[in-house]
Amino acid sequence: MANSELYPPADSFRENAYFNSKDEYQSEYDRSISDPDAFWAEKASEYYWFKKWDTVSEVNFDRNKGPISVKWFEGGQTNIAYNCLDRHLDNRSDQVAIIWEGNEPGEDRTITYRELHEEVSKFANVLKSRGVKKGDRVSIYLPMIPELAISMLACARIGAIHSIVFGGFSAEALRDRIAAKFPKAPPPAPDSLVGRVARLKRQANGREPFLFDEAMELAYSPGPDLMFI
Repeated sequence: MANSELYPPADSFRENAYFNSKDEYQSEYDRSISDPDAFWAEKASEYYWFKKWDTVSEVNFDRNKGPISVKWFEGGQTNIAYNCLDRHLDNRSDQVAIIWEGNEPGEDRTITYRELHEEVSKFANVLKSRGVKKGDRVSIYLPMIPELAISMLACARIGAIHSIVFGGFSAEALRDRIAAKFPKAPPPAPDSLVGRVARLKRQANGREPFLFDEAMELAYSPGPDLMFI
């Protein structure tokens, strides 16, 4: 059943939106197509760069001219975790960065930029103490909890490549994603959530071992360099 009636947003919502009208959005889109380098250079300038890029983009889709290649911001140096956290500490340290609502009534958390920065820095140091370094691959197998974002940002902070695996996957599905990335240190859930995570990890019929353990056995022979249980 089709309904062609349109409901315009409230003025208060429109005023705080990134685009105040469809025409404004279309204008930005057209600019991104007509002059993509200028458009993306402007957007990238909104981030903090330790070293500005030499070129915005170098793209080749013509095999006659060489291998297919896409490069962005060659020569530039930045860190996404720094942009997400550190640059906000001077003016927004006590502002809430994450609002988390759990599955149970009363199960919630608010985390400020300062608190999030502290947790990310601590876990980044944990990863480094376990031998994880720039370029290493880390598989993240966690439910939708704040520690998931903390793990992601910690990996980005030290330059480790991270792969997020949905907590409801089977051992075989988890195995495939682990083997594809060859992760060095799958991070654990915090102690307060171990019981819940363990239930996620068990086979559907309740057999041992935990799904995570079985997936690691399937993915590695021998096991990975590092593993958190």
